[in-house]
Amino acid sequence: MLHLIVCIKQVPDSREIRIDPVNNTLIRQGVPSIVNFYDLHGLEEALRIKDEHGARVTVVTMGPPPAEKSLKECISLGADEAVLVTDRKFAGADTLATSYVLAKTIEKVEQEWGKADIIFCGKQTLDGDTGQVGPGIACRLDVEQLTYVGKVSEVDPAARKVTVHRYLEDGTEVVQSAMPVLVTALKELNTIRRASLPGMIRAARYKPTVWTTADFPDLEVAKIGLKGSPTIVSKTWVPELRKINGQVIGGDKPEQISEELIAKLWGSDLPERLGWTS
Repeated sequence: MLHLIVCIKQVPDSREIRIDPVNNTLIRQGVPSIVNFYDLHGLEEALRIKDEHGARVTVVTMGPPPAEKSLKECISLGADEAVLVTDRKFAGADTLATSYVLAKTIEKVEQEWGKADIIFCGKQTLDGDTGQVGPGIACRLDVEQLTYVGKVSEVDPAARKVTVHRYLEDGTEVVQSAMPVLVTALKELNTIRRASLPGMIRAARYKPTVWTTADFPDLEVAKIGLKGSPTIVSKTWVPELRKINGQVIGGDKPEQISEELIAKLWGSDLPERLGWTS
């Protein structure tokens, strides 16, 4: 049976994010948390593969204890197991430290439930927007990586191969890779399902597996949290609001509006300059 691991992150709802105008930091108090949007598309694809081929789907996250809520949401959608890695020593981690801890977590998950065939991550998170954690995990685990995936066209468990479409700026790339492989998901990958009633009941009763630093005897403390994070935020600020003057062009007929718009943009003598009049 395939083993699919999905990495998720609990993030502030970007629709509710506000900036403190005095110290220019995010106001997190009172802001609801959600599962990172792109990670849910990764989970949905894992569940689709499970529906078609049969698989165990394990969801992992690193975060504070309240992140258990996000894991329960994943269980309600159809994930089989969920793991929360939480410890104050992980606080302040940048993408380098985060990918290190998640890679160690995946290795421990593999010891518990078997080797991973496909690891899913979102292409980026709504709060960090770097797109670095997925590739960082792949490098640390020394597995192939398929980024910016907008379609999984084939999964062949017997041949241990997966074929995907990568959506790039200059076109679409069709790539086939051997398993194990890490995939980063785009929103175009699928449509996220709704939780079923049995799934919600199971999630309400489910208790995620919780691991702390004590559960990782070989964890290098110098590589986690703030100590393991070389990224430095030197300055944050709120962009200044610019006042832009506008003008409404009205009229009874589209032709009249178009003529007035052309006159405003390029001058009323444009037809003469282009030789459109005799």
